[in-house]
Formats: sequence, C-alpha cells, structure tokens
Amino acid sequence: MKKRIFSFALAIVMIVSCLGIFTACNNNTSDKTVLRISEVTHSVFYAPQYVAINKGFFEKYGIEIDLINGGGADKVMTAVLSGQVDIGFAGPEAAIYVYQQGKSDYAEVFAQLTKRDGCFLVAREPDENFEWTKLKGKHVLPGRKGGVPYMTLEYVLRNNGLDTSKDLNFDNSISFDAMTSAFLGGVGDYVTVFEPTATVIQNEGRGYIVASVGEASGEIPYTAYFASKSFLKKNSKVIENFVAAIYEAQQWMLTHTSREIAEAIAPSFSDTSIDVLTQVVERYKEIGVWNETPVMTKESFDRLQDVIIQAGELSEKVDFDKIVNNSFAEKVIKK
Repeated sequence: MKKRIFSFALAIVMIVSCLGIFTACNNNTSDKTVLRISEVTHSVFYAPQYVAINKGFFEKYGIEIDLINGGGADKVMTAVLSGQVDIGFAGPEAAIYVYQQGKSDYAEVFAQLTKRDGCFLVAREPDENFEWTKLKGKHVLPGRKGGVPYMTLEYVLRNNGLDTSKDLNFDNSISFDAMTSAFLGGVGDYVTVFEPTATVIQNEGRGYIVASVGEASGEIPYTAYFASKSFLKKNSKVIENFVAAIYEAQQWMLTHTSREIAEAIAPSFSDTSIDVLTQVVERYKEIGVWNETPVMTKESFDRLQDVIIQAGELSEKVDFDKIVNNSFAEKVIKK
C-alpha cells in the first residue's frame, strides 16, 4: 500500500549511507551567512528566487546563496537529510514521503514559491480550440511516474473523463529531462514542457503550446522550501531572514512589469534572450503560478495530497501541521 513511499525513502537511506552523515551548518564569509540550496531544476518558473538573488534581497539580510541544481525531488531531499545542503527547493511531496516513514528529524516545509503546475502541453500543430479530450488515442510524454508533473497531468486528464491506462498512450518510459529532445526527435504527439523551453520551441516553429497544465489543475503547492526540523530550530533567525528576502521578491514582482522581471532574472538565464524571458514571465503571470506570500494554505496542500492519492502513490493524507511550518512566513508578513 505504501510501495511508492517505501521506495522513495529506501533510495534516500541508501544514498545517505554511502555519503555519510554531514552536519548541516552555515559557512560564514565575512559577515554573510552562506546557505546551500538544492533546487529541483533550473527554470524561469522559479522567478521570485532569482529576483531575490539578483536584486540583492538576500544580501540585504546578510545571506549569500550557494545554489545547486539537484536534478529531481528525491535527490534534493537526499541532500537535505544528509546535510550536503541546508535547504531543499522542490515539491512538498518529498517531505510527505519522508514523514510517512516515521523519521524523527524529518523535513518541514517553511515557505512556498509556486502555486500551480508550471508545465505547458506542447503539440506538433497549432490548435486554438484545444480540449483535453483530444488526447484520447494519442501518444503523450508526461515524465517520470510518481513525479508531480506526471501526477498533475494525470489528475487533469482524469477530471476530463480520460483513463490514462486505457484511453491513450501515457508513456512514462522517458525521463523528464529527456522528454523534450525525444519529442523534437519525433517521439509522441504531445509533451509537457517547462519554460523557457516551451516558448523557445514554439518560437522556432518546432512545436506549439496548446494548454497549461497548471491552469487546468487548479492551485496546488507545487514548489516550496524545506529543511530538517533540527536545522530550522538551530537556525531560526537565518531562516526568518531567508523567508523575508523571498517575500520581498514576491512583493516586488507584484508591482513590476514582465519586462522588468525578465531583466531582473536575466543574469540567471544567460543563454536566453530578454524577449523570450519576457514572453515566459507574461505567460506565467497570466495563469497565476506565483505565490504572493510564502504562506502555504491547508486547502492547496490537501489538493496536492488528493492528486498523489488518486495517482496511487499515497495511501492516506498527512496532517498539514506536521509537514508545513508557516511560523517564519507569518512572522515576516506581520513585520
């Protein structure tokens, strides 16, 4: 019944055992606190984070960010639990799986950044009248089974009357990071893609964005920051300052244009033009992917768990208050 949870936790335990247990700590450079952060991937989808880095909001609070591309939520969680990094940035489902195994020093989510799935469905031909039922009988590349992009798309299709096991070829044989190249190489009729890749493909005429998975699925806490309970307890002031920087970035984005946001995050995406970044930011703003504050709501957390349970990856819901620690975000907002 808990096969997915067991597999996830077992992978983490094996990797941690091989690496050894490191002590999570902050290295001081001059008067700055260095925080090691593992992000699940590098995407414009996480624009508030890059705004906080490039606009100097972290620096304002005496924090220097050492950002690492984790390459998957399971790897991010492994890095957090082993002490290789201080903070993980990925889907909250990683924290749910670990908590379900009864680990005493499990990870708590303390700040939310995105509130919708950031994937777009890309087709081989333009379709201004696209409906999700058009995927019936088609070959779709959804990513890794058990991953949130996969589960969210499955959730959307189920809500539109489609059974992914019978009504279409829901092909999970290709890893998420290899799906785009496979699609461009001729595999599949549709593929789900993050930005800025989706816009680049469309601008080049090699595929066409026909739908937003996040717009169709509704609000879920798609990406958030988490750390071990012990780290949060030992470094409460640093975490509060970290959350304050994120909150300032979220508020800054509310009062600036897509072009201004694109210019702010440009140093983090040197291979992407300002024009493309502006297009991507505007597309994400239109569907409302970013949180306005770091607070996670119980309603959205429950919807995420509904998605996971319907996908057969979780047997029962976890108590919101066990996984989510909104105290830092609430304190920052009050100030």
